[in-house]
Amino acid sequence: MSRPAPPESGRRGLYVRTWGCQMNVYDSERMAESLIPHGYAPVDSPEAAALVLLNTCHIREKAAEKVYSEIGRLAKLRRQRQAAGEDMMIAVVGCVAQAEGQEMLARAPAVDIVLGPQTYHRLPEMVARARRDRDARPAGAAAGAGLIDTDFPAEDKFDALPAARQASGVTAFLTIQEGCDKFCTFCVVPYTRGAEASRPAAAVLAEARDLVAAGVREITLLGQNVNAYHGAAADGGGVWSLARLVRGLARIEGLDRIRYTTSHPRDMSDELILCHKEETKLMPYLHLPVQSGSDTILKAMNRRHSRDDYLRVIERLRQARPDMALTSDFIVGFPGESEDDFAATLDLVERVGFAGAFSFKYSPRPGTPAAIARGQVAEPVKDERLARLQALLHRQEQDFNAATVGRTVAVLFDRVGRHAGQLVGRSPWLQPVHVTAPHNRLGGTASVVITDRTSHGLIGRLRRAVAVPASPAVSPSSSPVPSPTPAQEAALE
Repeated sequence: MSRPAPPESGRRGLYVRTWGCQMNVYDSERMAESLIPHGYAPVDSPEAAALVLLNTCHIREKAAEKVYSEIGRLAKLRRQRQAAGEDMMIAVVGCVAQAEGQEMLARAPAVDIVLGPQTYHRLPEMVARARRDRDARPAGAAAGAGLIDTDFPAEDKFDALPAARQASGVTAFLTIQEGCDKFCTFCVVPYTRGAEASRPAAAVLAEARDLVAAGVREITLLGQNVNAYHGAAADGGGVWSLARLVRGLARIEGLDRIRYTTSHPRDMSDELILCHKEETKLMPYLHLPVQSGSDTILKAMNRRHSRDDYLRVIERLRQARPDMALTSDFIVGFPGESEDDFAATLDLVERVGFAGAFSFKYSPRPGTPAAIARGQVAEPVKDERLARLQALLHRQEQDFNAATVGRTVAVLFDRVGRHAGQLVGRSPWLQPVHVTAPHNRLGGTASVVITDRTSHGLIGRLRRAVAVPASPAVSPSSSPVPSPTPAQEAALE
């Protein structure tokens, strides 16, 4: 087994592992950027790292257990490296760190630093303190207590981060909003991320311009409730909505595509829906979680919208943008869910024709109201219902991909394919498209004729003549179903 490549000469290695949503991916990028001025450089494995950063997510089932398992593996690796005269620090950040807090240091003494998601701008300071503590200990002395910061500080963490962004490709995430005031009964986000807060529009526009100057052509705006954005206006007093922000971003020369995620049905305003109709840079793709098709379950979840509310939003979106692809989230087997409640979910899926969805069995999160609710559903029932729901969603995916064959779509090539001479890009509906194309096309947008489909994507060929991309036929029973982005795939670990 070959030794892992060391970092750049004179710099310490930094290895980052990220679980969860796109916002965690963004957070990891910003934390790595904040450490570069302090002598760190990214490496591809923990074996070459002086600092391992675990950015955690508390949404998925057994999230904390997965983190502790990884810490145990890293602790063993550190002991091996210490025996070889090397050292390695371990920092745990994100939502599991926020939820576990001091308990993490007690349960996993190998951890040097615990930081919540609202304090990661303090990471360089914490790393320096932890390293000073380690260097000051006599040889052979027991490790001291780790450092912890899980406060919700008054200062804006974004103001404390490096102003300039580094871009590693033609697509990038940009966090504009954090936190949640909705308090769904199954969710820990309000407790780990705090109340809803939006970045000033001027700061978002400046970061976007930096990204475009670095070669980015597509930006995905991020927020726990991104369409609740209400940042300080960039053109004087007042606030900007998400729609106003999108219109501002659309005026940036060189930015070709805009997306946003994740949205809440209550915050889909008329202004934002109109934006989908009028702004051609805003892609016809929307992730709009519904969680259930049953009003009884939606009420128990404290979703603050009804089934009919959701369907009316979908109708208005499709009137504004007929080729809109919609994806969603579903929780199966929520406490109290009857067979009739689940049937209502299947019916809603049939009516809407989702472009894919993330669907999961309900699993309790400690500290949430649903965790102690009556009517917990048996695991075999959850399994059976989830299988039925996913079969329906898979059928819709296959129907859409089949309907796309033969059409011409605009593809933004964002990476090299696995096979020689192949590039991979995304359609406006976030579908991966594999094309034989010269390498100099990477980072650009081209008209591609879709010639075939795979189980989770498309195959195409470059169209020689310039053409206006055709929109795929979208109907309630055959909506576009894109396969997950790399960040979304990471969320399913």
